[in-house]
Amino acid sequence: MSKIARVLIGKPGLDGHEAGAKVVAKMLLDAGFEVIYTGARQTPEMIVRSALEEDVDVIGLSLLSGAHYELCRRILDLMKEEGVGNIPVIVGGIVPAEDIPKLEEIGVKAVFGPGSGSKKIIDRINTILKNAT
Repeated sequence: MSKIARVLIGKPGLDGHEAGAKVVAKMLLDAGFEVIYTGARQTPEMIVRSALEEDVDVIGLSLLSGAHYELCRRILDLMKEEGVGNIPVIVGGIVPAEDIPKLEEIGVKAVFGPGSGSKKIIDRINTILKNAT
């Protein structure tokens, strides 16, 4: 029996627009993932603490504020400090195409923009999880 993957969906920063994060959370639940949704306006510290407490396999960040690089960098740094830098981090939201390589360079495993279909997201998460084992 295989383990059900646990995905934390976090909304870091001051942006309170969480409709997209909720849609992705529901889509992942429907696909058989266990989802922990932290809610809006979470600090990087709160997200990393939740990831530790919930023993998640993937962290998904919903970012619309334009602070994606700074927030991702802080979260990835905190994860390394806490010894969980191996948990894959994915990002969804409004990220300019020219910023995607910068995010990948610091360790983000995938970036999904508006209109990314559920199949694309689910397939990418499954590939990331398969390669992580």
